Amino acid sequence: MLKIVAGVVLLLGALGLWWGRLGSGGSSTEVDTTARFLLAVMVIILLSHLLGALLGRLGQPLVIGEILGGLLLGPSLLGWVWPSGQAWLLSADVVSALNTVAQLGLIVFMFLLGCELRMENPKKAFGTLGVSVLGAMGLPFLAGLGLAAAAPDMLRGSTSHALGYLCFFGLAISVTALPVLARILTDMRLDRSPVGQFALASAAVGDGIAWLALTVILAATGTGDATGMGSTIALVVALVGFTVLVVRPLLATVVRRAEERPGKGTLLPLLLVGAISYAVLTHLLGLHAVIGAFLFGTAVPRDSTVTHRMNQQLQGFTLTVLLPLFFAGVGLNVSVGALGRDPWHWLVLAGVVVVATLTKIVGAGGAARAMGYSPKESLRFGALMNCRGVTELVVAGIGWQRHLISTTGLTVLVLMAIGTTAMTAPLLKLLGTKPPEPPPGESDGSRAATPQGAPLPADA
Repeated sequence: MLKIVAGVVLLLGALGLWWGRLGSGGSSTEVDTTARFLLAVMVIILLSHLLGALLGRLGQPLVIGEILGGLLLGPSLLGWVWPSGQAWLLSADVVSALNTVAQLGLIVFMFLLGCELRMENPKKAFGTLGVSVLGAMGLPFLAGLGLAAAAPDMLRGSTSHALGYLCFFGLAISVTALPVLARILTDMRLDRSPVGQFALASAAVGDGIAWLALTVILAATGTGDATGMGSTIALVVALVGFTVLVVRPLLATVVRRAEERPGKGTLLPLLLVGAISYAVLTHLLGLHAVIGAFLFGTAVPRDSTVTHRMNQQLQGFTLTVLLPLFFAGVGLNVSVGALGRDPWHWLVLAGVVVVATLTKIVGAGGAARAMGYSPKESLRFGALMNCRGVTELVVAGIGWQRHLISTTGLTVLVLMAIGTTAMTAPLLKLLGTKPPEPPPGESDGSRAATPQGAPLPADA
């Protein structure tokens, strides 16, 4: 213990002398962009995971702490308390490099999310699809349209597409985060319960619908006329058809051969090249790169030991390093101060959080009640579908980049995502949700996978 304390004291002393030298006569140029980039990565990873671990002890998903870590480094705290420190640590060159790396992490994350999207039972999928669209997504979407129409001066970006702005905001209100939901269910040992399986299936279908709808919105707002929009949609449809008819069978053959010849190590690079190639294609089509990565992920065969091992390899580095950089990039563009002292801004924020929560619970819960669940189970299903997590951040970030929403609109959606995700576990406990006893001979540690196969961890 004494050796550890002595080592820390020596390190802090050396850092103090170095910082004093910079302050007495050195300039920021003495620390080049590469060093500051690595330092920024270190600070982001350390802060996000420390906050994630802290909130994890309070029963919250790790992603809440990681998102907050990104927000604290932005103008909401560090830029407000110590603007010169933020300017030194996160200079324009460093932020540009961070955003580039974060985009790669986001592409890999969406590829992994596409790999987890599955609906093996068509009849069950059809029923879940109806519930997801009419209940869990339909009512929040309509409410989002109303909210966006009520506060365009505050929420709308510089886009000239009024309908695109309205539809995008409605979509942003209606999404559910499949990865975070899967981890919450696993932590509470509800992933094998009827309502847990129903929530996972609904969230999976909802994810597919959300990205399809976002594709249409981006195609409609990214072109100046109906002809351009039609050609973009036609190209996307052709790409989807090519994926289903050619890429998916081809990947099935490649995966089967990889299982027959283990240890070759060629599958992971091949799939990454495919995901990035699809990301480039959709980016060139005027859409977002993550849509292509997600589409390619849906073509990867499921229930394969080789692909499962590949997912585990990618998840570690992506979720530990790359995704926190994305959170930091979002945090740099989110400013709570943008809400200002205008009571109307804060009223809109409160209204978005309340309306988003109530419409999810009422819409999803009502749909579950119609499917035959008890009133309490229906409320639990609504509370689960209210979890928005990373999916909301990705969608909101895309809307901000395409100028569909303003910086204030981005701030509202990010804060709404944090609030609705953070209230999921407490709402379940308030409704008297208790984890069932595990089957005889099964320990909690053996429950690493959900019915979805191997969902992304909570820090997704």
